[in-house]
Amino acid sequence: MVFRTLALMMCLGLLLCAADVNGSWKAEYTTPDGSQRQSTFVLKADGSKLTGKVVSAQGEAEIKDGTVDGDAVSFSVIRNFGGQDVTLKYAGKVTGDEMKLKVTFNEDTSFDIVAKRQSS
Repeated sequence: MVFRTLALMMCLGLLLCAADVNGSWKAEYTTPDGSQRQSTFVLKADGSKLTGKVVSAQGEAEIKDGTVDGDAVSFSVIRNFGGQDVTLKYAGKVTGDEMKLKVTFNEDTSFDIVAKRQSS
C-alpha cells in the first residue's frame, strides 16, 4: 500500500513538472545565411508525444518524431529548398512562455531561435 502511494505521488510529481507546450509559439530569427525569418509553431502534447505543425513563409510542415520530456522538447520537420528535401531538427527547453530551440540541418549546420507563446 505504501509503495503504491509513493509511486502515485512520484508520477503526479512528474506530470506537474512537465512544461506546458500546448498552443501557438512565434519566433523571429536570423538563419545562418543572414536571412530574417518568422515561424509559428502550433504544438500539442499528449503525454510524452508531441504533434503539430510549423508555419512559415515556406508553408506548413507537419511535426515528425516529436517528444516532450519535462521541459525538454524535440521534433523534426521536412522542408523543400530548391527542389531538395531537408530535415530540420529542433531541440530545446521550455521555460514559462519562452521556448529556446537549436535548429540543426545538413548534420553540421545549426542556429538558435527563441519562440514566445502567443495568447489565445
